Formats: sequence, C-alpha cells, structure tokens
Amino acid sequence: MTRIRIKGLVWDDWNLRHIKKHSVEKLEIEETVENLYYHKRTYGNRYLLVGRSGSRLIAVVLKRQERTIYYVVTARDASRKERRKVYDKEKNK
Repeated sequence: MTRIRIKGLVWDDWNLRHIKKHSVEKLEIEETVENLYYHKRTYGNRYLLVGRSGSRLIAVVLKRQERTIYYVVTARDASRKERRKVYDKEKNK
C-alpha cells in the first residue's frame, strides 16, 4: 500500500461541528493523522484513515483537495472491524 502524504488539513465551521457530534476533537484528528495505522481509498477522492490518538482509535474520512491537502469530511471511533485490523498489525510488529 502506498503511504498517503498529508501536509495540511482543511477546516471550516461545518466539519468542526460535524466531528463534535461524534465526540471527536480537532487535535485528536491531527494526532490520528500523525499516528496512522492504515488507510484505504473509498469513492471519489476520499480516503478512510484509521489511527491512534492516545489510547483511542479513530477513523477519519478525508477528501483530497490538492496533492497533499485534504478536507476533513468526518471522524468517529473506529469500528470493531477497523480496530481488529489495527490490533493485528500491532501484534505482527
């Protein structure tokens, strides 16, 4: 898998309010992007990333705007299936 390069995240009032509904803070998303375990491409120019912010595993959906600049669509706690993938990767290190 090719590593995604993220140099900047785009924030606006909408996505800040939206992530708050999922009990996720802006700082947690920034930490998740730095502590990325895996990502996959979804439809359009979107990517699903799963990473760690402290002890919390968070799934983030980003939409590519420029080469290394991404708009934060949403973020939430990782699902059971996503968490299992992370735990498997950690176990195999």
